Amino acid sequence: MIGERLCHAMNEQIKNELESYYIYLSMTGWLHARNLDGMAHWMRCQAHEEMIHAMKFFDHIHDRGGKVVLLNLNQLKTDWASPLEIWEDTLRHEQFISSKINDLTTIAREEKDYTSEPMLAWFSKEQMEEEATAGKMLEQIRMIESNQTGILLLDRELGARVFPAGSPLDPLAYNVTA
Repeated sequence: MIGERLCHAMNEQIKNELESYYIYLSMTGWLHARNLDGMAHWMRCQAHEEMIHAMKFFDHIHDRGGKVVLLNLNQLKTDWASPLEIWEDTLRHEQFISSKINDLTTIAREEKDYTSEPMLAWFSKEQMEEEATAGKMLEQIRMIESNQTGILLLDRELGARVFPAGSPLDPLAYNVTA
């Protein structure tokens, strides 16, 4: 059985992950509107990952006999000045999520909930990768910030990211004319 405090914190984390999903979709829309379809595709794939993360917490709470309570979501942001600002916000957001995973790990340890630790360790590793990727993209954007050719080349590169099989966010999954 999951402890009440950890269950509440994991419900908060479901909210955080769903807000992550939402902000990455907002970034997707902003980037598409500026014809940066590769970056938009990358963010759309990222949104898919965030939904998976939310569902991992959802299932963990359920499997441990806790009650899943979906909390209201906040619209974090819908407009950016540039791709640079998007990547700055991406790194900041991933750092925020990492801090929340660390908080969950602390609570699990205080409650001696050893069953939750493997999942939280997976999330810690995932967040390390997320921060590293966002940091790398931010540094690349900073290198080419005013170079439109560089932006277009990076955009093309980011468009190569692959959706997980069966992703409902993959346009091919619902394109009935293809």
